[in-house]
Amino acid sequence: MTTRQESIKEAVREIEHYVAGYGWDGPIRVFALIRSAEALADHPELSEELPADVSLNAAESEESLFSVEQEELPPADSVESLLAQLAWPEGVAGAAVTCERITLPPEAEADIPTDPAEAEQFLATDERREDVRMAVGVMRSGESWCALRMKSFDADDSVLGSVDLVPELVEALRHTFE
Repeated sequence: MTTRQESIKEAVREIEHYVAGYGWDGPIRVFALIRSAEALADHPELSEELPADVSLNAAESEESLFSVEQEELPPADSVESLLAQLAWPEGVAGAAVTCERITLPPEAEADIPTDPAEAEQFLATDERREDVRMAVGVMRSGESWCALRMKSFDADDSVLGSVDLVPELVEALRHTFE
């Protein structure tokens, strides 16, 4: 794994851990990923505002990142439609998003009612459901990392991760840099 890949992996893991601290049933959250060394070189006063480990990590690796949560996001019906509205300035090295979804095993999908209200009730009460939180990050240069936490295994050491665990969100985030 390259240093840049390690940096996006660490940034996504930190974001997922941060969001997990707020519990379940949270909103979609979006984060800009900034190269620590570049930001501190351009704005030394940031060292007083950022956690001490940001400066330390910047000294150790030019690829280290810190995240800035984006507030006042535009209204959207889904995470995909939200991301379709976003674009990043050149100073942003990457972006990340967190969201929650309900998953069902494949055999349960045939049981989902076609009526939207009935489907929502079905998903809310089906005993086979699994609530998951996804944290996905993408670098402007293309590297990605995904972290997935299941509510039934809600512990930091049970978070799954890979470069393409949630390919649809990886692609949607990549499009924010076009």
